[in-house]
Amino acid sequence: MKNIDSIKKQILEGGERLLKEGLVARTWGNISIRVDETHMLITPSGRPYEELTPHDIVLVNYHTSKHEGSVKPSSEKGLHCEIYRTRKEVQAVIHTHQMNASTVAAAHREVPPILDDMTQIIGPTVRVADYALPSTRKITKKTVKALKGRNAALMANHGAVCVGRDLEEAFVVCQVLEKACKAFIEAEFLGGAKSINKFEAHLMHQFYLRKYSAKAKKNK
Repeated sequence: MKNIDSIKKQILEGGERLLKEGLVARTWGNISIRVDETHMLITPSGRPYEELTPHDIVLVNYHTSKHEGSVKPSSEKGLHCEIYRTRKEVQAVIHTHQMNASTVAAAHREVPPILDDMTQIIGPTVRVADYALPSTRKITKKTVKALKGRNAALMANHGAVCVGRDLEEAFVVCQVLEKACKAFIEAEFLGGAKSINKFEAHLMHQFYLRKYSAKAKKNK
């Protein structure tokens, strides 16, 4: 098992960063990091990020969804668990309510490949998961489906979920998603965004994934 204290520190710092960058407000949103082949650490339910301590970060078995200790994990723990079960490469998950992504999610609009960095880091498109009540099995199923082959997905009338091979990459995904959604919204006033060829967008994403992996291994 990885160093639990170190991962808790990353999550606490990540929560402060979510607030600072305007990706969430008050207690909304959540962060988790995979610990090993069985467990993840995740932010708790209903507690302000600026008040969190290491004790508040919850260890959860992502196969059974059972947690340790008296602190209740985020109500979206089911979504995080399912992502770790189905996406072996994912090491960190961030659920946000960031403004521009939430606006596009409210419009139920898929974001086409309109920016190079979006296609490289997120994937050829950003899909929208059909609406379902928060914290339900239905929203988990629909969101994981929308996330397939992508590093981000919008959640209709709700927000977004971003993933990465470490927490820093997950944050980069959040930032690029917000930029892409802002560009998509504003391009509507200029006649609509013009897409990059989808085949080329797919190639760019695959190149990014391979290049990043090779660089990460080299730097270890």
